[in-house]
Amino acid sequence: MGVYRISLITVGKLKEEHWREAQAEYVKRLKNYAKIDVIEVTPEPLSATVTPTQSIELEGERLLKAIPAEAVAVALDVAGRPIDSMALAERCREWGGDGTHIAFVVGGAAGIAPAVLERARFRLSLSAMTFTHELARVVLLEQIYRAMTILAGKTYHY
Repeated sequence: MGVYRISLITVGKLKEEHWREAQAEYVKRLKNYAKIDVIEVTPEPLSATVTPTQSIELEGERLLKAIPAEAVAVALDVAGRPIDSMALAERCREWGGDGTHIAFVVGGAAGIAPAVLERARFRLSLSAMTFTHELARVVLLEQIYRAMTILAGKTYHY
């Protein structure tokens, strides 16, 4: 198994301690398999003067700047493709097994900018159900961890 370089690029910070602890646990576990970092860009709060479309666009600009130029971008998208854990592991091998940086991108509360979706090599749906952004981050990290254990031949995924 090669050295994987993974970024989780998200809009906003995790406010509640339990979400921060869950994220920290999976980041710690992932360090056995990959160089991982979490990049949080500033959210654009909705207001009387900022529409959801404007919020998405402004956050999208920040997300695009945070994605390393050489990275394979994978955007979480409700309209994206749902895949199982084994398929995610195979995709991770395909995208980053040679050391190429993989950037998983999670949009903000209003959604993810079309420009970010266009930059993405793959649009991933975690589920047909809607999750909070906090939960989506933790579920995504768990699935990335599961993918890394599959690639390493571990039995965590059973």
